[in-house]
Amino acid sequence: MAMIDMLVADLEKEIQTMEVDEKNAQEEYETMMKVSGEKRASDVKTIADKVADKADLEANLQKLEGEHKDTQKEAMGKGKTLMELHGDCDWLLQNFDTRKEARASELESLKNAKAVLSGADYSF
Repeated sequence: MAMIDMLVADLEKEIQTMEVDEKNAQEEYETMMKVSGEKRASDVKTIADKVADKADLEANLQKLEGEHKDTQKEAMGKGKTLMELHGDCDWLLQNFDTRKEARASELESLKNAKAVLSGADYSF
């Protein structure tokens, strides 16, 4: 009978130990679920923030790409204008002496024409 009492006592101690272990495990599980829920909520908020930031950055990228294209077109236009001006300057420099001589000749002709109109005789 004592042996059965001892087995019953051991069994009761095991049951009590198991109940305490189960209670502790349940508390740990509830704590873990609470922390997990908070982390999940934090992660969802972080993801939403990052998605919004990504959308803003993509919109900014589109805007900057458009501005870049406009700037490139403007630079190409200015480059074309510069090439045209450079060509005009080159032509003026190449023909400077010829134009100078033509102006001098024209000035001399105008002086002669004025003198003729004034009555001078250049018919030699």
